[in-house]
Amino acid sequence: MADQMDDKTRIELEAAVYRRLVEHLRNRTDVQNIDLMNLAGFCRNCLSNWMKEAADGSGLPMSRDESRAIVYGMPYDEWRQKYQKEASPAQQAAFQKSSPGH
Repeated sequence: MADQMDDKTRIELEAAVYRRLVEHLRNRTDVQNIDLMNLAGFCRNCLSNWMKEAADGSGLPMSRDESRAIVYGMPYDEWRQKYQKEASPAQQAAFQKSSPGH
């Protein structure tokens, strides 16, 4: 079936999946970005960077703050103040081991 799907339908489905992922991450404020990085190799900031890169590639003006607000559902500084916790030494060590160049 997927090989019979037209590009418009595929893009619509991909967009729906992206929106659901972002909504899920907005609801899971207990999951810290460092946890996402350590487990999956990407985090909310990565998603916002990818959004900005896509906008840049399309010639659409978008600031880093705007792309982060899209992903976080609020200004990044507000999210950090409300939900971000200090990374533990174990989280920091796991991050250094799993993402040395990130």
